[in-house]
Amino acid sequence: MKVTRFELLDVVYRFYPRGVHNTDRIYVPPNEPVYTDTAEHRRLAEAASRGRAEYPRWKTMIDRLGDRYGLQNESLHILAGWVDSAYSARIWLTEETALSFHLSLLGPYYGIHLPGIPEEEPVAREVAREIEATYPGYRPIPPELGNEVVPDVAMNVVLMGEATIYMCLFSDKWTWVDPV
Repeated sequence: MKVTRFELLDVVYRFYPRGVHNTDRIYVPPNEPVYTDTAEHRRLAEAASRGRAEYPRWKTMIDRLGDRYGLQNESLHILAGWVDSAYSARIWLTEETALSFHLSLLGPYYGIHLPGIPEEEPVAREVAREIEATYPGYRPIPPELGNEVVPDVAMNVVLMGEATIYMCLFSDKWTWVDPV
C-alpha cells in the first residue's frame, strides 16, 4: 500500500501541535500554550516509552547489521528517557561518509537517508530488507513526501516552518547525513 501525504500529515499532527513553539515556559507569556503541556507531546512521550520497551528488537536488528558493517547506534538516549520519534543508526560507507536509517516510533514507517555515493545502493537494499523482515508492515517514506515542510510545526531544534515530515517522523537526526 502506497504512503500518502494525507496519511503522513495525520500522523505528524497527532504528535506535534500546530502553531505551538517548542520552548521553555519561562520564555512564554502567561496563559500561552507550552509545547510540553500539549496532548500531542504526551502522545510523543508515550511513543518514546513504547520505544524503550521494544528496544531489544531494534538492538537485535542493528547488531545483525553491525556484524556486516561499521554501524553507529544513535538511539541510546531513548533508553535514558529522552523523548524522540524514531530509532536511528548510521552505517559508515567510507571513513567520512555514512548513510543513516530511521524507524519511526509514531507509525509504520522507515527512512534511509542516502549520502549520494556509489557504495550506498547495496547497503541501502540490505538495510531495507532487514527493517522489513524485523518490522513487517513498515513502509519507506518517499523523498517527495518526506522532504515536504510542515509549516505549522516546531521541534526541539527546528523552528516553525522548517520541520519536514522526515524530521517529524524520524527526529532531527534526519538532517545529520548530507548528500555530497
